[in-house]
Amino acid sequence: MELEPDSCYRALSARDPRFDGVFFVGVTSTGVYCRPICPARTPGRDRCRFYPAAAAAEREGFRPCRRCRPELAPGAAPVDAVGRTARLAASRIVAGAMDGGGLEALAREMGVGPRHLRRAIRRELGVSPVELAQTHRLLLAKQLLTDTSMPIIDVAFSSGFASLRRFNALFRARYRLAPGDLRKSAGGGAPAPDGRIRLTLAYRPPLAWDAMLDFLRAHTVAGVEWVTGDAYLRTVDVGGGGWIRVEPAPRRHALAVDLPIAAARGLPGLLARLRRLFDLDAAPGAIDEHLSRDAAMREDVGRTPGLRVPGAFDPFELAVRAVLGQQVSVRGATTLSGRFARAFGEPAQTPFPELDRLSPAPGRLAGATVDELAALGLIRARAECIRALATAARDGTLSLEPGPDPEADLARLTSIPGIGPWTARYIAMRAWRWPDAFPHHDLVLRKALNARSPAEALAAAEPWRPWRAYAVMHLWRRLTAP
Repeated sequence: MELEPDSCYRALSARDPRFDGVFFVGVTSTGVYCRPICPARTPGRDRCRFYPAAAAAEREGFRPCRRCRPELAPGAAPVDAVGRTARLAASRIVAGAMDGGGLEALAREMGVGPRHLRRAIRRELGVSPVELAQTHRLLLAKQLLTDTSMPIIDVAFSSGFASLRRFNALFRARYRLAPGDLRKSAGGGAPAPDGRIRLTLAYRPPLAWDAMLDFLRAHTVAGVEWVTGDAYLRTVDVGGGGWIRVEPAPRRHALAVDLPIAAARGLPGLLARLRRLFDLDAAPGAIDEHLSRDAAMREDVGRTPGLRVPGAFDPFELAVRAVLGQQVSVRGATTLSGRFARAFGEPAQTPFPELDRLSPAPGRLAGATVDELAALGLIRARAECIRALATAARDGTLSLEPGPDPEADLARLTSIPGIGPWTARYIAMRAWRWPDAFPHHDLVLRKALNARSPAEALAAAEPWRPWRAYAVMHLWRRLTAP
């Protein structure tokens, strides 16, 4: 990613939150690197070096600032990165894809060669995949040391390190102090009540949180998810079960995440899933400005600025929900998904009576008979589709993770009998976070556009590219908002 230094310096001088996480600035006089919103006095232009990623700044010998805390910066938005392959690979690495396997396994899963993937990441971010993984493990560890009272050995393993010795050595080499010294200087985290920890996930403002909850509330899987007045809760399959609770953090552009310490071993993946679910890496300023250029969308954007595309915490769960939603109402699909969770989800122990089931796993649904699936209220064709989808996901013949070529992924998805254009594009929009996905066969969408055919809906959406998925959310909300 190319950075124009003078533009970066102007954003730094203005402390513009829209650029938080887009770049980092290394200050040569102090040896630290900061977010562009750092409250410290703005350094002179000649002392600033700009980097597209925290890993690139650390590679040049800069240490993370203790005031603005780079580990809390939001991720890079799709508009900020040129290479889709590099961006997707980076997001997988941040989620811990290299903690259990190497680059070869990640490249094979994405359908590219390891050499190509290594070159793409270096070209976009200026670092190797290993350096990127190390930096994000260290930054997560830094957040845990500062914000929680977890034992240091638990911090090491929860951050993705395979050994305490490797964690201590890399921490000292990068940050020039021991993990325990950082905790002492930061004051340490408050003792966790009832064995819980609280972390934060930053985003670029604005965030239409109430609109996000309205959508998720209408699509909840009973027993697996629960939406209260201002929070989202769900069960998670980490260490035999667990739960998370997410709500706005007071006086900050961030969401607060509560979870039991027992679930911390899966933190990199959990936090990455939450960023996807709430679309926290979006650039709402750029998206809203683009959509507002069209008079047909201007009023909707003004009514709900910062509207995001709800993603998927579990892509398979979302895909099953999409199939259940074929030719039925949202309420009907919600009822069916609750029945599926009750029948095929493993029991979960949580402190919330509303949360008592894990989301049904592919293996469990693949092992069910068509008659067992149909008995929950499905026609046989739809039951056969869900069984085929579960079998492909269980066997690894179909990946529901986003790939570098969305059109090729759509073709593989629609090869499953029963999955048509609407279902596939809905999955692409939410599970794959494809910002230009447009389910033009959707009846509610066509009604909002007064389009008599899918082709008319496609033509009307042309001015909204490459952000058609966000336009879809505005149009759905136009007709269904409370």
